[in-house]
Amino acid sequence: MRVVIGQGSCGIAAGAEKVRKALIKENIDARVSITGCIGMCYLEPIVDIYDEDKLTRLVKVSESDAPAIAEYINTGDRSKIENLVVTDEDSEFLSKQTRIALRNCGIINPEIIEEYIEKDGYTALKKALGMTPEEVIEIIKTSGLAGRGGAGFPTWFKWNAARNSEGEEKYLICNADEGDPGAFMDRAVIESDPHNLIEGMLIGAYAIGAKHAVVYVRAEYPLAIKRLKNALEQAREKGIIGNNIFGTDFSCNFMIKAGAGAFVCGEETALIESLEGHRGMPRLKPPFPAQSGFWRKPSNINNVETFANVAWIINNGGEAFAAMGTEGSKGTKVFAVTGKVKRSGLVEIPMGKTLRDVIFDIGGGMKTDKPFKAVQMGGPSGGCIPADLIDTVIDYKALGATGAIMGSGGMVLQNWHQTHARDARAHHQGRGQRGRYRAARRTLLRHQGRRALRSRSDGSEPCTHHHQIFPRRV
Repeated sequence: MRVVIGQGSCGIAAGAEKVRKALIKENIDARVSITGCIGMCYLEPIVDIYDEDKLTRLVKVSESDAPAIAEYINTGDRSKIENLVVTDEDSEFLSKQTRIALRNCGIINPEIIEEYIEKDGYTALKKALGMTPEEVIEIIKTSGLAGRGGAGFPTWFKWNAARNSEGEEKYLICNADEGDPGAFMDRAVIESDPHNLIEGMLIGAYAIGAKHAVVYVRAEYPLAIKRLKNALEQAREKGIIGNNIFGTDFSCNFMIKAGAGAFVCGEETALIESLEGHRGMPRLKPPFPAQSGFWRKPSNINNVETFANVAWIINNGGEAFAAMGTEGSKGTKVFAVTGKVKRSGLVEIPMGKTLRDVIFDIGGGMKTDKPFKAVQMGGPSGGCIPADLIDTVIDYKALGATGAIMGSGGMVLQNWHQTHARDARAHHQGRGQRGRYRAARRTLLRHQGRRALRSRSDGSEPCTHHHQIFPRRV
């Protein structure tokens, strides 16, 4: 029997470490271990009890519940924990998802490489090293994988451009500078499944011909940095990172750069400037990073979620990934659902689902009796999608048609108690380095005092159509 305590940042903040220590003191007849974030952040701390293939999930556990859990484990008396067992309704939060990037999150111990290997870890890398780089890029092209950092640019195209750039010294860079309000998808992947990120990056490095890989991660993510460092050390010990990986002529080494937290460093050329020790400011393009990036060498940048899909695609084929989603947006997308929602956490669904599916079917709807007003998506460069567009399909084109964007995946839900003006004021700070944000800031703040953001004199609700609150494109 195994007892696994969820210890992503959300679980630890809710008291998971205290629960773990309390269970150890009870001298239970089971192995106590940890895992990352399962995604059900609203139910933390979570304790999973595995009896062979049977899973019993306990939620909202406190250290005072340790004696009852110990008695259940030692005697099998389920009545001792019945009040802690997850409900069927809450179980649907996960059962209604399709998990690829998050497939190991909340299941394996992120600090033990052997558990990742038991889940077919690094088999995709071995498979890729048996192909030519061009064949690897072709699989990614077939999959239709687009950048999950917000722009939705075809991953294969960027890889191919870097591959075809002249020069022996090339760099592969992971953008883990997750700055959109309400977004925590990348943090959860690194904390919960760091080897999946490493494997995806190694495959990308092989494809473009890079011997150097860099992870640029926010300094505000100490647990993610700690677990990524540990994972890199374990991979080096097994010869997965370094020279002549798996006995081939492919070599690649990693470094981690902790960013200072500037939002603008989410833009790839500003990130490169920061990596080089300069102030994070966007460069003029062209040249693009594929031709002149880090230290003016050919470079490729993708975000964490993009790399988290790569190993699965190589193992299962590009066609399997492309079979999910819509014509223009393939595969799945991870969203961080927060705000005034009953079930906050991580949701991974195939493209083509609707906002209603995520917010009401999986997220459970609004937390209070106040009606749904809007969902903010895309961070400061996005916008608010109002209630009358709740059936909008989730893909790049459909969300763009509302005036918002997919962004990196943050969904911040609002009810009628909240105002867009307050959100505009909160989101504008520090965004001035990007032209869109400078213009958006002025436009958003102009609207703060307007009647569109206040109740009408006749007592009716204010209009919240996106184009009356936010500019469609700025």
